[in-house]
Amino acid sequence: MNLTQRVHAVTGWLFAPAADYGIAVRWFLRALAVIYFAAFASLGVQITGLVGEQGILPFGTALESIRQQAGTTAYWQFPNLFWIDSSDLSLKAAAIAGCLFATLLLFNRLPRISLAMLFVLYLSLFHAGQIYLNFQWDYLLLEAGFLALLLSINANRLVIWLFHWLLFRLRFESGIAKMLSGDETWRDFSALRYYFETQPLPHRGAWYAHHLPDWILVPGVGLVLFAELLVPFLLFLPRRFRLFAGMVTLLTQLLILATSNHNWFNLLTIALCLFLFDDRALRRVWPFREHPGTSPGTREAGPSGRWVPAHWFIGLSAAVIFAASSALLWGLATQQRLPHAVNQAVNTVRAFGLTQRYHVFPTIRTDRLEVEIQGSADGLRWRPYGFRYKPGDPAMPPAFIVPHQPRLDWMMWFVTLSLPMNAQWLEGLAQRLFENAPPV
Repeated sequence: MNLTQRVHAVTGWLFAPAADYGIAVRWFLRALAVIYFAAFASLGVQITGLVGEQGILPFGTALESIRQQAGTTAYWQFPNLFWIDSSDLSLKAAAIAGCLFATLLLFNRLPRISLAMLFVLYLSLFHAGQIYLNFQWDYLLLEAGFLALLLSINANRLVIWLFHWLLFRLRFESGIAKMLSGDETWRDFSALRYYFETQPLPHRGAWYAHHLPDWILVPGVGLVLFAELLVPFLLFLPRRFRLFAGMVTLLTQLLILATSNHNWFNLLTIALCLFLFDDRALRRVWPFREHPGTSPGTREAGPSGRWVPAHWFIGLSAAVIFAASSALLWGLATQQRLPHAVNQAVNTVRAFGLTQRYHVFPTIRTDRLEVEIQGSADGLRWRPYGFRYKPGDPAMPPAFIVPHQPRLDWMMWFVTLSLPMNAQWLEGLAQRLFENAPPV
């Protein structure tokens, strides 16, 4: 077999339909639709207060500043629909449109168009949200959403592998970040003695977990490190290893849900785990027969071995995602800065939400500090502003709010970590409260 024949054989295998993942494809797209709906609905009730015209960090002002500084390159550095109009109406309309397209996707109506619009709309809101949407669950939703678009075009082996690669990076980068951070609580296995109390938004389950004995909490740290440092490599091994990796990852995500408010982050990770289970495994959980045509992407995009437009688009996307994410992983693992040209290329890819760096809780706080904001009508009697979800009154038990993500409440946790980094939006919050801005 000559080189050309070998290349044809490899590409033919990569672009062959992943027929043994039909159930996973259908379940994942349904789960993604629900998660997208939750993300857009959560943003819809707070977006104008955060970045609207009378919000804490008005996005229209930020766009004008970016345009003046970057010129025409601004459109590539911050790709979003709000270059056309950044009014409150447009921000709200984007969130509502996201909910509508998520509903269409859930019922498998116009799936490819829905997935494309969901990605574009969330990417736009991601940039509009500025610091409030600069979090790993937002990155993960964008990456998973783009891969889902590829999946709807052609659910082949290459796209399934890209999902495995995304889950690997999410888990392994989080583990290696813990080891490289120098945080003693991870090294001496005491992290869970503090995490449940000092996490940003605990719920009732965190209180019970915090009071568990050390003989449970200490091995719990071991489980986390095992699940993040060793288990991810099993994703690329034969079937039985992938199944084991899937079950361990599912267990850790369910435990996190039972003890933490991380919006849809863990739900999306669970959805990604579906691609570790083939149809034979999933039929044990869901024995009912499903029609193979109930979801997009289940048909081959073209004759085996022949490069059609879908193959070119998926192949190019895969190459860009793998190259950029590998560079980020190398930089994290070696603690070295990327060469300037490489860093610029990676940042261009990141601007479109196609690849990011993950590092879930690399350090653990050992104490909890809460910021209280007070207001006064006469300068003599001061009363605290109440937050809906941030811990405040010790007599009020924290609520379970998954999959909602209250952005302002979450950001208040970071004020005591680094005030200079949060000064701009905190000053904006104080100014809007002083003005009694209704959205805030």
